[in-house]
Amino acid sequence: MITHDLRVIADAVFDKKGQNVVSLDLRETEGTITDFFVICEAGNTTQVGAVSDNIIEKMKQEGHKLYRTQGQENNFWIIQDYGNIVVHIFLKEYRDFYRLEDLWADVPRKDYKERKPSAAKRTK
Repeated sequence: MITHDLRVIADAVFDKKGQNVVSLDLRETEGTITDFFVICEAGNTTQVGAVSDNIIEKMKQEGHKLYRTQGQENNFWIIQDYGNIVVHIFLKEYRDFYRLEDLWADVPRKDYKERKPSAAKRTK
């Protein structure tokens, strides 16, 4: 189930042309408040906001409650808390500066790629 939710988030990012989606598995790390981080980036503040809105919509469709969010006032770094998954949507320059993945370099990491539409979808 969690794998599905992570993929829903990744697909929502790619739908709005977000990039460099990774998940970090924090379940074996002591003292963390969540099981997974999903980290992604976008090229400008408008796109960061669009990615954030799309993730919220897609997760809502999957029946997930957004417990809290922070950062929409400037769209440089938006954090969404779904309980067992915390999503970080960065403006590219902020991701490069904060290097959040480096803080958890020793945890399992998964990189996501945009899925190509199937032939059946392309012909519709």
